[in-house]
Amino acid sequence: MDRKGIIVRASIIGIIANILLAGFKAVIGLLSNSIAIVLDAVNNLSDALSSVITIVGTRIAGRKPDKEHPYGHGRAEYLTAAIIAIIILYAGVTSLVESVKKVFHPGTPDYGVAALVIVGTATLVKLALSAYVKRTGEKVSSDALIASGQDARNDAVISAATLLAAGIYLIWGLSIEAYLGIVISVMILKAGYEMLLQTISRILGERIDNELARSVKDVIQSFEDVSGAYDLILHSYGPDLLMGSVHIEVPDYYTADRLDSLEREIVQKVMDETGVILTGVSVYSVNTTNDEAARIREDIRRRVMMKEHVLQMHGFYMTEDSIQFDVIIGFDAPDRHAVWQQIVEELQERYPKYRMRVTMDNDMSD
Repeated sequence: MDRKGIIVRASIIGIIANILLAGFKAVIGLLSNSIAIVLDAVNNLSDALSSVITIVGTRIAGRKPDKEHPYGHGRAEYLTAAIIAIIILYAGVTSLVESVKKVFHPGTPDYGVAALVIVGTATLVKLALSAYVKRTGEKVSSDALIASGQDARNDAVISAATLLAAGIYLIWGLSIEAYLGIVISVMILKAGYEMLLQTISRILGERIDNELARSVKDVIQSFEDVSGAYDLILHSYGPDLLMGSVHIEVPDYYTADRLDSLEREIVQKVMDETGVILTGVSVYSVNTTNDEAARIREDIRRRVMMKEHVLQMHGFYMTEDSIQFDVIIGFDAPDRHAVWQQIVEELQERYPKYRMRVTMDNDMSD
């Protein structure tokens, strides 16, 4: 079964389970006059709706590229996750309002054996559903499924808390229904808020995963004569489509036809082994016949790397009248431009016969 089929199957299972749980809880909650159980039922309905939206979003994301969307529709999954987060937030606000009302106008719950059995069973079902949905989401890299799995786990905690409230009432006659409803509402709001933040972060563009970045660079550096891979930039067009570019260091005697062949081989091997599509492979030329260039490179590297906030130096190349290289300055520097300016001025003073061409790179990936 392909990725879309796996997500749809998991979502359908979630819909069926949540609708059944919501129906049982709603009936039991109304019969026992339990606001906590009723709110738990409403939360199950919102979970079912989230699964429906996940299916719709997955189908949209699975559409083939077209003229208007040449990179496909994969980012629709991020929008799906955002919609689910908003639904959860709405459910949290609604349940909070109802719980606060119950604080000022409390009712008397009437727990029966059937109510406790239903809630206890729901807790076990939700734990099993949470493990299944979250594991499936991690397997296929689906933010929406992962979020649904985490939300199901929260539901299990909520159901368990409802059982606790029932036990306290039956033993000591103390009703904490309304206050438990407030706690449940806060948990729902927290889950929705965190999910929305995570989705917005994905849409804005996040740092490349360290393990993936290392894997791509390791593949590139496995080629003979490639002495380094730098400036890896990847753009996500959905969980299963990453496209980007990279710089490689190669000897200065490489000809255009040799570079063309190397770049094609790199693109293919990276695609085969990591799934990443490299749309551009740029070149840094490395001095191979100039011993003076090697000496100056090591001197400059030592001086540059001594600077606070400097993370890396690469792409060094020296000609008769110029020295050029890139330097990565961390985002934690109070003034990145000031660090760069200091490097340029100090090196220009040390090597006055050369024109310093220093590019300040961003810390895009490890």
